[in-house]
Amino acid sequence: MRDESAAAGLAAGSAVMPMRTPAGSQLPHEGTSLAPGGYPAGPEPVYAPRPTHTRTARRGAYAALDLGTNNCRLLVAEPASHGFRVIDAFSRIVRLGEGLSASDRLNPVAIDRTIEALRICRMKMESRGVVRSKVIATEACRLAVNGAEFVEQVRREVGLDLEIVDRQTEAYLAVTGCAALADPNAESVVIFDIGGGSTEIAWLDGEATNPSADPTLRIRAWDSLPVGVVTLAEKHGGFEVTRMMFEGMVEEVGDLLAPFAIRAAAAATAPYFHLLGTSGTVTTLAAMHLRLPRYERRRVDGLWMADFEVTDAIEDLLDTRLDQRADNPCIGRDRADLVLAGCAILEAIRRVFPSERLRIADRGLREGLLMNMMREDGVWRRGRYR
Repeated sequence: MRDESAAAGLAAGSAVMPMRTPAGSQLPHEGTSLAPGGYPAGPEPVYAPRPTHTRTARRGAYAALDLGTNNCRLLVAEPASHGFRVIDAFSRIVRLGEGLSASDRLNPVAIDRTIEALRICRMKMESRGVVRSKVIATEACRLAVNGAEFVEQVRREVGLDLEIVDRQTEAYLAVTGCAALADPNAESVVIFDIGGGSTEIAWLDGEATNPSADPTLRIRAWDSLPVGVVTLAEKHGGFEVTRMMFEGMVEEVGDLLAPFAIRAAAAATAPYFHLLGTSGTVTTLAAMHLRLPRYERRRVDGLWMADFEVTDAIEDLLDTRLDQRADNPCIGRDRADLVLAGCAILEAIRRVFPSERLRIADRGLREGLLMNMMREDGVWRRGRYR
């Protein structure tokens, strides 16, 4: 396992060529004012932009697309005075990495599902007049022997330049996207992102209140575990999960987590330490804790959950059958067989880093991508947006 500090800056995004497309549809995110990283706008920016000297500030929409092992997610936003304003969004479960652990290849059916979702994303980007975009793929494409072929197929059939990012960059983006939710009084925070094929985890220490600081400069240790909700569920089973099966998953993840746990052993001893999680797993647990009849991002993002509340939510899920999870509108049929694998990953992290509280983030890589592009383009230079 590697022990490295903040990742290097991301490469410049690609511009989207204008084409004639129908107007984009209004989504629930429409018009939502967010600060960098997706945080609700306030009197001051969450992150003051770093000086940039090599680019000319742009006007227009930016797009960030994150193609993971399980999900395809798009966020389109415009710069605003205190960060950015989301104008369109899209998310679809595509399970690009389905069966990858057994064959080492992306299968044709999964590729077709993903291509269809990417075409929708492309149309939304064009209809919103996107001037710059970043389109990334993560663990499934990193591992697949035909990952490069898939990238070329996407370029040829969809017209998007998909970049397969390494694990260090993915960890960097996860931190950049949700670090704004860290308690400013906390001298130590463990941030994690439970994905479909991998889990990124990082230990941050030092002051969180310096608005001019890049949050990745606080990274003391990071790792990318080669396990996610899809890979774990495919190995152990996700349909009817017994408590013995659940403990087996927790133990497996704990073994993978051990090298990072050694490097970050001091994390949980610092004043006001807490966990900060971003993923469908933690947002689902938050929605269940709130007893939401349907998922509401505004109520979930930024929620604090006490340790016993997290335990109760996991216990409630362990007592459900597959059909009950599928009928829950905050889980759905596409994720019913994956959510307990995600809970096992979370439980392994909680056992290694005991914390009285967990903060929930419904944000992550896309917000990190948007922040980086806007910083590089100097959109928050003094006097430009007021």
